[in-house]
Amino acid sequence: MAKYDYDLFVIGAGSGGVRAARIAATHGAKVAIAEEYRVGGTCVIRGCVPKKLFVYASHFSDEFEEAAGFGWTVGEARFDWKTLIANKDREIDRLNGIYIRNLEKAGVEIVNSRATVKDAHTVYLDAEKKDVTAERILIAVGATPFLPDIPGIEHAITSNEAFHLDELPKRIVVVGGGYIAVEFAGIFNGLGVETMQLYRGPLFMRGFDDDLRELLSEEMLKKGVDLRMNCDIVSIEKKDGELHLKLTDGDVICTDCVMYATGRVPNTKGLGLEEAGVKLGKGGEVIVDAYSQTAAPSIYAVGDVTDRANLTPVAIREGHAFADTVYGGRDVKVDHSIIPTAIFSQPEMGTVGLTEAQAREKPGDVDVYKTAFRALKNTLSGSQERTFMKLVVDAKTDKVLGVHLMGPASGEMIQAVGIAVTMGATKAQFDATIAVHPTAAEELVTLREKWQAPVVKAAD
Repeated sequence: MAKYDYDLFVIGAGSGGVRAARIAATHGAKVAIAEEYRVGGTCVIRGCVPKKLFVYASHFSDEFEEAAGFGWTVGEARFDWKTLIANKDREIDRLNGIYIRNLEKAGVEIVNSRATVKDAHTVYLDAEKKDVTAERILIAVGATPFLPDIPGIEHAITSNEAFHLDELPKRIVVVGGGYIAVEFAGIFNGLGVETMQLYRGPLFMRGFDDDLRELLSEEMLKKGVDLRMNCDIVSIEKKDGELHLKLTDGDVICTDCVMYATGRVPNTKGLGLEEAGVKLGKGGEVIVDAYSQTAAPSIYAVGDVTDRANLTPVAIREGHAFADTVYGGRDVKVDHSIIPTAIFSQPEMGTVGLTEAQAREKPGDVDVYKTAFRALKNTLSGSQERTFMKLVVDAKTDKVLGVHLMGPASGEMIQAVGIAVTMGATKAQFDATIAVHPTAAEELVTLREKWQAPVVKAAD
């Protein structure tokens, strides 16, 4: 008889957990995966996919307006929130079904239950009220939105609830300065909602290149988003059907909805990990080594729950690497040093590698090449939105250390550029690449003049 019920038991059927389960099963392991909500996880059910659909929806208001410059006469445009929600839900149901079929096709057993860790080889299933054993356990439960402890916080929503609002609010305040906050501020603004974004720091998108941060704030202001930096909410009070927000600057504003996008925390509370010998960090994240193994040798963790790089493709790569290493006989470690990423703000941004500030912190000189321009489409559309591109280059080796983009299709561009940066391409190799004309992307291979910082002269 087998010593354990399963070779691998995965807790959490999000992107990382599903990939790990499928690949482990194809390598011959007996695998089960537990999910208490829906298969697909944050990205598919209440994250990247529905958010991108909302971004598409929010762009049409600009597209209708800009069509006139190209000779189109567009009639009265009307937006129906309930139609968008229904169509989004239909697509999520379709993807949920695909994820389930792929797991079943691979031979993975799906358990519809909350699962907690009882010890290094035992998992308790709430729905079935029983224990199961496994040689190895993989934690892939992701993260959950953070809400601050302030009076009236029960009146606020997070991105989870934003996908299921019964009605589109006339006014909204988005709190936060990360990619989720700027993306949703753009979404609501594009759908015609009077939108304000609050951020407690001097400039949002901390950790991204400073040029991108500054230019994004300028473009969002031009589009009508009310940006307030160095500002936060002290309390929320519901009166006469609206929300009254007291701010740290003493101001009181009224709105219909408050959405918090102030970060996410690992979803490890009540999971039983520490009792099983797993070490957690200060934020509740699971501490793992380069192979995603925890302090308890039989327990592993991938994805946002480890707080290494909270991106869906990273979770997928980590899950795949785990399965290949443990069950496929390969030695696979995930390189987290170079991660291309897109921010579906308005305008869109894409980035890979070091920011200029990060590059200048390292020994040696840095060359910077950058440009800002109106895209060809905007010459007829009338849009004043500007596209921005920046290369950060090691002056000695000529290696491209970072690429930072803002403008239409930046996410698509950065995926391809990420290949070159990951391979260690030099500026000379970028220059040797023939441009595709007329495109915005051709600027990446035609930048020749180094950017020089303005000389600041001392006052007489």
